[in-house]
Amino acid sequence: MYLTQGLHRAVQQNPNGVATVYRDRQRTFAEVAERVARLAAALRGLGVGGGDRVAMLSLNSDRYHEYLLAVPWANAVLNPVNVRWSAAEIAYSLRDSGTRVLLVDDAFAHLVPALRDAHPGLTTVIHAGDGAAPDGTLSYEELVAGSEPAEDVRRGGNEIAGLFYTGGTTGHGKGVMLSHDNLMVSALGVASSGHLFAPGMRYLHAAPMFHLADFVGWNAATTSGSTQVFVPAFDPAAVLSAIAAHGVTDVLLIPVMIQLLLDSPELDRHDVSSLRTIAYGGSPITQPVLERAMKAFPNASFTQAYGMTELGPVATLLGPDDHHRADLLPSAGRAAPHAEVRIVDAEDREVPRGTVGEIVVKGGHVMLGYWNQPEQSAEALRGGWMHTGDGGYMDDAGYVYIVDRMKDMIVTGGENVYSAEVENALAAHPAVAACAVIGVPDAEWGERVHAVVVLHEGRHVTAEELREHAKTLIAGYKAPRTAEFVDALPLSGAGKILKRELRRRYWGEAARQVH
Repeated sequence: MYLTQGLHRAVQQNPNGVATVYRDRQRTFAEVAERVARLAAALRGLGVGGGDRVAMLSLNSDRYHEYLLAVPWANAVLNPVNVRWSAAEIAYSLRDSGTRVLLVDDAFAHLVPALRDAHPGLTTVIHAGDGAAPDGTLSYEELVAGSEPAEDVRRGGNEIAGLFYTGGTTGHGKGVMLSHDNLMVSALGVASSGHLFAPGMRYLHAAPMFHLADFVGWNAATTSGSTQVFVPAFDPAAVLSAIAAHGVTDVLLIPVMIQLLLDSPELDRHDVSSLRTIAYGGSPITQPVLERAMKAFPNASFTQAYGMTELGPVATLLGPDDHHRADLLPSAGRAAPHAEVRIVDAEDREVPRGTVGEIVVKGGHVMLGYWNQPEQSAEALRGGWMHTGDGGYMDDAGYVYIVDRMKDMIVTGGENVYSAEVENALAAHPAVAACAVIGVPDAEWGERVHAVVVLHEGRHVTAEELREHAKTLIAGYKAPRTAEFVDALPLSGAGKILKRELRRRYWGEAARQVH
């Protein structure tokens, strides 16, 4: 299997069908294929091939869609960049992956000088925006217009399709290597559940396209030859307008986005009756929000997907029928058709139903490993199972319930934040003697990043000053939204910070300490 095969099929069967819709711009499948072939030729002319990594730093657009197809067409590897990262984090991922070619849109073109300074190996920048190409960059449209179409090499199977960087437990991101087969198995497995991504859908990219959650929708839509609609970034008014204007049938959101749509004054001003499927992930949905959403989107069914980047990304699904049972709403669902899920103890032995252990997953969607990190890869994939680091239990019907994170990670607004990254940033402040970062309950974001800080004697700093300091080193969404100052942190006998003690003050004895 390979990522470009759906485009070839669509050109064969429906060349004049609408493939992409972006603002007032529509293109057919034949037009997209022509542009993709030309972009791939341009990349080859720049020396790209043989598994070279090509990065994209951009908001959602039809050009992002073309990038996702042209890179494998040219026998190269995707490297979608998290648009919420700081320049330092972006530069690290480019250096770590050995990326020489970067596509960038108008929103992020201003970062190019800093990225080049931090990563001298970045030899070529392609401007994929609507404005004029800045000095020192190549014009995307001129490259497409000036290149003769190239044949698709049909890179696929077990070859690496993309490097998808996640937050790092040691303070640096890890490049998750996913093959074409990994990505296709996950997308086709989700589609075969019957819950999501039926052929003929009109899929809206409201979540960021760099994120693998949206990528699975892109892949399913591309494979099935469906129309794809793009808004640059999530905005309630823009999303509602796009649904109404383009007859959107399917969308992937995170619960905070659903909440924002429900709270938008624009909701009652748009016809959203075309919407038939809402997929969401990152956290469960609450009964009150679900009830409001069902009323606001009466023709839509809801499906929750649980997974992680390393799983391409889906492991379990909580289907539409499950959403009519209040007792199942806290669940992450059951194993998706392409996945096998178990709960195991510290010796990787499956535990009895109802017993808390680590969630592990096996299947053709499981990653190849972490880029240039063989030891971490072997540890995560020991025994042929992906060890998620999430603690949970499974009931007698196979529903999985997540109760805690065994890895030290916070999910805020659907984004993963590793506390080590935040702690490293805070520790760089001269007033900070020690700190611990935890996730605490938040009505809007599910969890918010919270810092517990010990200051050096005689030093003073405010929570807001710490937040602003952190934002100079890491992405804004990772910076602590709140902070408290203490005389000492609770330590174990081995001197390890007891974060569970810190969390207990906020979560109490709740069985589930994640949203």
